[in-house]
Amino acid sequence: MNSENSDGAPTRDILDQSDRELARLFVEMFQPVGSDNIAVVFNNAGLAELAKNIWKSSYGANCRIMAIDRKTGAGKNKKGGKIKKGMGFAAKMAAEVEESSDDIGGGGPFDLPKNIEVALFVAPRKKELRQVEKICSKVGMGTLVILLNARLSTIDNLDSSNETEQLFTKEFQPVFTLAAAPQEQAPGCLLYRSYPNPWVLARKPKVGPPKPILTQDNKPTAEECKQANDALELSEVEKGIENVMENLAGWFNNDAV
Repeated sequence: MNSENSDGAPTRDILDQSDRELARLFVEMFQPVGSDNIAVVFNNAGLAELAKNIWKSSYGANCRIMAIDRKTGAGKNKKGGKIKKGMGFAAKMAAEVEESSDDIGGGGPFDLPKNIEVALFVAPRKKELRQVEKICSKVGMGTLVILLNARLSTIDNLDSSNETEQLFTKEFQPVFTLAAAPQEQAPGCLLYRSYPNPWVLARKPKVGPPKPILTQDNKPTAEECKQANDALELSEVEKGIENVMENLAGWFNNDAV
């Protein structure tokens, strides 16, 4: 399986696998609260069914596996077979009820089962976040809601009323983040945060580990990233190493004559 697209970005399958494995780690971490009290919520039934099959014999992966979008595909039943065109209305309804009989395919608008103490929402997008907002309003502080790989910074116009955006950007606490900083303002820089430690903006040199150039309690804005990067002064040794690496890179990229 190819792990990258033609532009070097990871494929959708790789991202889904990464999201699923992260969720698996959190499920095991919260096992002491009881498997029936843990819900892992994927965006659609296909991702939920795949996780269910992969985790079924895995130690420490016991939980309630659900999907916000419970549809398995138009004209198909839960097992993937097509619904016969000649089926009567009652038969079709029975097939839909059967499809909606478990956690993955529960009928009606999405909702968490009762007694869920930990709800893990896996890589929710804009439309799923609106559902999560409703869940948060309903369960209050009685349920721990965790967003895994929500990638909020990539979601534009999260909510026109700004209520959803305020909930996820102000009331939710980033627990762990490792991502590229705004590259136009701070090229080659990373943003890192491990709760309860502060946010760190670090520059990745050509050789060696990332070098912190800004540390603060709040997530740095694009402008703050730019100011920190512009104020960075490289030592003569660092400049020399980077020049050598750039020359080597250019040499290896040249076609042989």
